[in-house]
Amino acid sequence: MRYFCLISDYDGTLAHDGQVTGSTLQALKRVKASGRKLVLATGRELPDLLRVFPETSMFDLAVVENGALIYNPATGEKRLLAEAPPAAFVEKLRRRGVKPLSVGECIVATWHPYEKEVLEVIRSMGLELQVIFNKDAVMILPSGMNKGVGVKAALDELGLSTHNTVGLGDAENDHAFLGICECSVAVGNALPVLKERADVVTARTHGGGVEEIIEQLLADDLRSLQPRLKRHDILLGHKEKGEEFCLGPYGTRVVVAGPSGGGKSTVVTAIVERLIQKQYQVCVFDPEGDYDDVAQFVTLGAADRVPGVSEILEVLKNAGSSISVNMLGVPLADRPSYFVGLLPRLQELRAHTGRPHWIVIDEAHHVLPSELDSASLSIPSSLGSFALITVHPKSVSKALMDSVNCVIAIGPQPDEIIKEVNEGSGKAWALPEQGAAPSESGPEPRSGEMMVWQLPESNHPQKIILEPAKIELRRHKRKYAAGELGEDKSFYFRGPQGKLNIRAHNLNLFAQIAEGVDEETWLYHLRQHDYSVWLRAAVKDDAVADEIAAVEQNGNLPPAESRARILETIRKHYTAQA
Repeated sequence: MRYFCLISDYDGTLAHDGQVTGSTLQALKRVKASGRKLVLATGRELPDLLRVFPETSMFDLAVVENGALIYNPATGEKRLLAEAPPAAFVEKLRRRGVKPLSVGECIVATWHPYEKEVLEVIRSMGLELQVIFNKDAVMILPSGMNKGVGVKAALDELGLSTHNTVGLGDAENDHAFLGICECSVAVGNALPVLKERADVVTARTHGGGVEEIIEQLLADDLRSLQPRLKRHDILLGHKEKGEEFCLGPYGTRVVVAGPSGGGKSTVVTAIVERLIQKQYQVCVFDPEGDYDDVAQFVTLGAADRVPGVSEILEVLKNAGSSISVNMLGVPLADRPSYFVGLLPRLQELRAHTGRPHWIVIDEAHHVLPSELDSASLSIPSSLGSFALITVHPKSVSKALMDSVNCVIAIGPQPDEIIKEVNEGSGKAWALPEQGAAPSESGPEPRSGEMMVWQLPESNHPQKIILEPAKIELRRHKRKYAAGELGEDKSFYFRGPQGKLNIRAHNLNLFAQIAEGVDEETWLYHLRQHDYSVWLRAAVKDDAVADEIAAVEQNGNLPPAESRARILETIRKHYTAQA
């Protein structure tokens, strides 16, 4: 389910001439029966609202006084979000003949044409107050207070995100809260400017428009309206002719595949950054600690500490918090059981709140390997919106690969990647056409270039140039510094006659061995530029490789100095940080 809460204005939206029809009330009851929440957002003062609309009790929360007061009908509790204007301000309005004049717990309200007197009094008293219009109604509130502020506070109280809401309104003071709703709706009688800015305009007016949206909400969770919600799309990059290429924030199930060091994390970082910028909640399962320094994340876990289920869920309770789960402390063999044990709790949270909106699983072939299909009852056919990052698509759980609807292939052989995806999922994603992608013997793809398959739009791939993220990951610093690089990625100290065969499977070990090898062996590899070639090819770090290459090319340096400089460069960029 995408929409967990319906938020509606009262006058002019739910109500016509202050009254709500029986059919609209029945429609609201069906929303409640579906397990969704109801929030009322009105400019009225609470006593007045309860007098004209005793059915307020069916709402989970009411945001009254145009956002300044939250009322819980079930408990009768009230929470004021701002201070009331000074009594002297109200008295001065009365002396100037402003009437009618209504004073709530925070709001002061009158009608057109008294806005001129109101503004003159605010100016003369030097007060930080604002005037908000609701058709002919004139509302005075503390600066910055509006329905959007109140609705956001109410959703926080309910543990819901604005991305799981549909909002309905009709007038000027509804702009603020409709703008933060995932789907904004203007009823048929709404002001023209509100209709222009809303995602959807109903054919019917007032409560009839509310009923119209409720019918669609209960029928298909507003899936039929998805094409109108492009403002939420996540930019991935640009097509060859410059047009933007985007991913949908909801229902996208993507696998990002390619060779080690080929740029998969760069692509996922761009996706994650834009999700967070749009305030979607992201949960990253991070086997290498790459996201530890990303300010937008709450990071749990470390090499010496396995994050607990309860602390992960506690962070995710806050709709505004995204999280990276550092799995370095979980042994490789235990990662599948760790994740599968946590998964039901995540699914339970999603069932009640729709969050986390995205789950990102790095090294997915380790976390959710294909062998888990023997326990497929523990793995849902879909995790909702997710991204799987892997070198080996065919080694990822088939239960998840079957639900993938987007493939991003990184590197010079996208045809081989899509063959693996097809083998792992039993699907038939189309291979790139001849000449659409670099061949094995052809040129390397440009930086940021990828092939993207996307359903239901097309089963055929498109060449996309990534729009890079502004944040940078730690580039697998822990993996390269202290992890286990494969035999083909390791450095081998062999010496001039090949008498040695000392393997360094990470940069920490490289530094230790480099300090102890004899001068002849050190110089042999230095003069062949083996150190910079290794950093460039195996670690994929051109910047550090360039620093080391500069040392290799300086023939005037004594062996001890070249050794010290290269080791200092590695420690500065990798081992010290990791």
